[in-house]
Amino acid sequence: MGLVDDLQALVGVSHVLYGPDTDRYARDWMGKYHGAPLAVVRPASTAEVAGVVKLAAAHGVPVVPIGGNTGLVGGTMTTGGLMVSLERLNRIRAVKRDARLVVAEAGVILTRLHEAAEAEGLYFPLWFGARGSAMLGGVLSTNAGGSNVLRYGSTRALCLGLEVVLADGRVLDLMSELHKDNSGYDLKNLFIGAEGTLGIITAAVMKLVPAPRAHATATVAARSLSDALVLLNRMQEATGGRVEAFEFMPRSYSDRLRVARPDLGLPFDEVPEVTILIEAATTVAAEATPDETGQVSLVSVLEGILADMLEADLIQDAILAQTEQQRRSMWARREAAAEISVGLSPAVDTDVCLPLDRVEGFLTEVLARLETLDPGLTTLTVAHLGDGNLHFTAFPTRDEPVLKNRVMEVVEDVVAEMGGSFSAEHGVGLSKLPSMARRKDPVALDVMRAVKAALDPEGRMNPGKVIPAG
Repeated sequence: MGLVDDLQALVGVSHVLYGPDTDRYARDWMGKYHGAPLAVVRPASTAEVAGVVKLAAAHGVPVVPIGGNTGLVGGTMTTGGLMVSLERLNRIRAVKRDARLVVAEAGVILTRLHEAAEAEGLYFPLWFGARGSAMLGGVLSTNAGGSNVLRYGSTRALCLGLEVVLADGRVLDLMSELHKDNSGYDLKNLFIGAEGTLGIITAAVMKLVPAPRAHATATVAARSLSDALVLLNRMQEATGGRVEAFEFMPRSYSDRLRVARPDLGLPFDEVPEVTILIEAATTVAAEATPDETGQVSLVSVLEGILADMLEADLIQDAILAQTEQQRRSMWARREAAAEISVGLSPAVDTDVCLPLDRVEGFLTEVLARLETLDPGLTTLTVAHLGDGNLHFTAFPTRDEPVLKNRVMEVVEDVVAEMGGSFSAEHGVGLSKLPSMARRKDPVALDVMRAVKAALDPEGRMNPGKVIPAG
């Protein structure tokens, strides 16, 4: 208990948890991973995080950071390690309206960033279902994406600067507010997506953008993804790239949604093969000002494109959101994805990315191969189609590790053949280590191991995650 005593002296008795008090941290929200940490410590400042890491080093104990615990890949699990919760590092240090940036600590929940930006007439364009509990440090550590990547990029694209506590307890100050800084290696990008294996992110400088003045949102029924991509490309051309989200829900998703969340309803009387949620946004006053009919220009553009596509038989039906409530109802169906999959097992979760014009081919090929491998296997897919990211989950007929591993390999095979990636936005953690070992370029793995050894020579920072054993 020497380490616990030292930690209590540093951060206070009430902020060092052990035994049953660690239960809510030791279990991931999906119930897939159950750990047994030595203790959970909750520092309240960067200096305290540095002190915690130094104490852990002195005692030779591994360190595992945790934020909102919304991860899907087991990135925070540990047995015998010290979990460092960033929940008390929750200050928004500054919102700079003219510079369009926010300086915030790692424990700030995304919704608070959205609210702080909104108060200044700005927008923090990182948006996904877990925004009410996910924390800034976690989304940086996994390079999270979400629904707006199409227009604004993933978390890495939104970050200007970082503050990181290294494995030896030193604080690396990379809190630049610059859009250009060519003074040597871009060190901050080493830590974004590293899942705490190189250090603990304690604060960041994040970009903000002008708040949209108006949205144009619609739910569309189509026969195929190739037809749906015509809509995306036409809308991008017509609006100068203002499409923010282009989400794909296949028939299997709609069927599951009807069973698991009947209260949300389905948009069409007959479930189409392809349901698309498209949303564009504008900050241009002229495009957001209602005309004599009460409709804004951006909505009229989308309505016109949808009408043309209906006439050309490229889509089967479309519903245009006329009110904010209708828009929110459309998004509620999409954001129920994680909820409606809970309880379905056995499951093989994947998070893949394909070139946009290969998504349809991927689905056709992978479903055919999986049916051959395990007749009766079912799937559930939802996708950020605008950037080619599919959350493809397979449900084998038997809960057998060998079968589940083979299902994953089949998915990896098709992804590789089509020039894709087996990991898009959820991180690697524990669950994708076998995929990393099978699919990551061996030279890239050697470089990753060299970087890890240089920054964490004792291998104590979130050990066993991201990089497979050599």
